[in-house]
Amino acid sequence: MSKRSKIILGSIVVLFAIALIWFGKKNKKNILQFETETPFKTSITKKTVATGKVTPLEEIEIKPQITGIIDRILLSEGDKVKKGDLIATVRVVPNEQSLISAKGRVNNIKLRLDNAILSFNRNKKLFDKGVIAQSAYETIELTYNQAKQDLKNAQNDYQIIKKGFSGSGASANTNIIAQMSGTILEIPVKEGDQVIQSNNFNAGTTIASIADMSKMIFEGKVDESEVGKLTNGAMIKVSIGAIEGVKFPAKLNFIAPKGTEEGGAVQFKIKADVTLDNNIFIRAGYSANADIILEEKDSILAIKEALLRFDRKTETPYVEVRIGESVFEKRTLKLGTSDNVNVEILEGVVEGDEIKVWNKVSKKDDENENE
Repeated sequence: MSKRSKIILGSIVVLFAIALIWFGKKNKKNILQFETETPFKTSITKKTVATGKVTPLEEIEIKPQITGIIDRILLSEGDKVKKGDLIATVRVVPNEQSLISAKGRVNNIKLRLDNAILSFNRNKKLFDKGVIAQSAYETIELTYNQAKQDLKNAQNDYQIIKKGFSGSGASANTNIIAQMSGTILEIPVKEGDQVIQSNNFNAGTTIASIADMSKMIFEGKVDESEVGKLTNGAMIKVSIGAIEGVKFPAKLNFIAPKGTEEGGAVQFKIKADVTLDNNIFIRAGYSANADIILEEKDSILAIKEALLRFDRKTETPYVEVRIGESVFEKRTLKLGTSDNVNVEILEGVVEGDEIKVWNKVSKKDDENENE
């Protein structure tokens, strides 16, 4: 090959290399092209979810008035009752020491009464003959009558200790009756179990719990960052885990004035009256969630949250707006309400602006964020 041929061949190779480099740079520029989106009008609803459960509005516990042993249980859990219905009976097992002491008091008063009878009969004859004054006779008569009453009281006390009742008091003490109309939720005792009456030192044994299942409330908790946006009377939607596809309307009626710390966050209790569907039976204690609207805005200017960037130093939100072919300008934004998908724009961009869609992070993008 001649020298001239070598020069021509070398020139061709160099030109080919230059062409490859030029096409490579052109293709690289094409890869860095960004798509754009424009702000739009929409409605944004900011919600929170409160977790909790549904419980009866009215629920009571039935406790015995005497200490004893469950003799009979006449109803079962889930039965409907009316006020005054008999639920169970209690058999009294008297304390031996108390029984002996009560019996002793009866015997002592009998002795006093026997003596008072003798004295009364003797002095009545003397009074009838005019031997003693009327005042002396009346004093003796009073002592006699007091002795009779003391004996009656002592005998009643003895019967109460022995049987749990005296005369007509049997129904009030040994019979456990429903104190309200409703449904029996629970009977935590069995026949033969010992029960204790409620007193100043003991809450007593619960024999049954009754609730009105036609009136239910939602009890839940919300975070301290959101409780300030709640108002009494607000309408919410309650979803019950055991009942799919149904949301029950409810009205917020209580927001706790004091929170409790749970897992490092302060939670506030809320309550809401639930409007029930007569065709759906709701059991007490179902777990539930409440959708609560904190803020709602219609026809506002918004963009997708995915378009946002935040300055690394000031944490100020911004976007980049196209001002020319592949040329973008940084715009600082003032944001409003967000639903974690779309965010309201108060200042920074207007309708028609073409906002960069961040499809990859380049070295230039990093430099822009650090500026």
